[in-house]
Amino acid sequence: MSFSPSTTWRRALVRSLRRPPWSPEAWRDARFIAAGIPLALPVWGAVTTSSLLFPVLAVVLVCTRWLTGVQRSRLRALYGVEVPPPGKPATVRLRWLRIGLSWRQITYHLLVGPALAVGALAVVYLWGVALALATLYAWIWLMPLEVGLRTQLAGLDVALTVIGVLLLVVTPWLATLTAWLEVRSVQILLGPNRAEALERRVEEIAESRAGLVDAVDAERRRIERDLHDGAQQRLTSLAMNLGLARRTLKDCPPDAMEVIVAAHEEAQAAIDELRDLVRGLHPAVLEDRGLDAALSGVAARAPLPVRLDVDLAERIAPTVEAVAYFTISEALTNVAKHARASAVDVSVRTAGGRLRLVVTDDGVGGADASRGTGLTGLRKRAASVDGTLSVLSPLGGPTTITVELPCAL
Repeated sequence: MSFSPSTTWRRALVRSLRRPPWSPEAWRDARFIAAGIPLALPVWGAVTTSSLLFPVLAVVLVCTRWLTGVQRSRLRALYGVEVPPPGKPATVRLRWLRIGLSWRQITYHLLVGPALAVGALAVVYLWGVALALATLYAWIWLMPLEVGLRTQLAGLDVALTVIGVLLLVVTPWLATLTAWLEVRSVQILLGPNRAEALERRVEEIAESRAGLVDAVDAERRRIERDLHDGAQQRLTSLAMNLGLARRTLKDCPPDAMEVIVAAHEEAQAAIDELRDLVRGLHPAVLEDRGLDAALSGVAARAPLPVRLDVDLAERIAPTVEAVAYFTISEALTNVAKHARASAVDVSVRTAGGRLRLVVTDDGVGGADASRGTGLTGLRKRAASVDGTLSVLSPLGGPTTITVELPCAL
């Protein structure tokens, strides 16, 4: 069971009143709050005995992280509430001792925790009183007559039994309320604060996105292998058979020969299209020979002269390599379609754990990513691996596209 910050006192009260006193939830609440009482005993002893104040304070300071772990384990084991660990505490140096210290944790262990333990002790005491009074008729007659308690309670037995029954109804509510206060206090003071929780959530999202990008790249590679080893091989075999038939069947009727020739040309065209499709999914040369060789192939196939300068001094993650390859490939396609350029310079460098791609053309300029051109797709592709893209394209040119990507995810 878990309480969120939006849980109200009224809802907790309604839930507790709906439970019978013998419900498992009521006993669970009592066990949970009772388990926290021993942890506050040293602080209570320090309060009542002044000579123990400084030793207990020193122990709490030294054992802050351990005590926090114990409280989090208690909530998880006895109440089913998982409290995320707090952020890294500040480090305090006491001569030779280094202590991981958080003022929120100190506040809980020295003030809030002991105060809640007092309330828990009162609730446990009420449980005992309620059970004793509610079962008064069951045990009062077992006491000897000379004790005198039987005669003293003779006129109060009914009233005391009613009080005990009422306490059995009220005490579970008090136990639930005390448990709610303990859970909320631990979540607020021993768990991460809002900034730490947001930072942790950002890290989880970044890891999830990196995993998704890797999964998509792996799926592309699988599709590329399946097409290359399956459909492309079958089409190549079909084209070879049609070409053989075209060369050997000399006495074939003209109509049949026209069909064979047309089928042969269609098969060759399909092979070319499939090869382009496979290259667009994930070029085999990128995985076999690396980014330098793959970009050399892109530059050789470009419809305009491309001066390529690659200097990779650091190892690059395969996913980043794929993003860099497709970014440069799409950038060259956009230049060929829109820039009216006569040449393109492509520079690829690694430095400081970053991969820097610079594509410069001598075209007409005026490229604007906000107008829904291919630059928007390039920016999204770079952002998928925490990269950035900037465009400098004044009217009249030249246009420079700069992309920075992390070498590792």
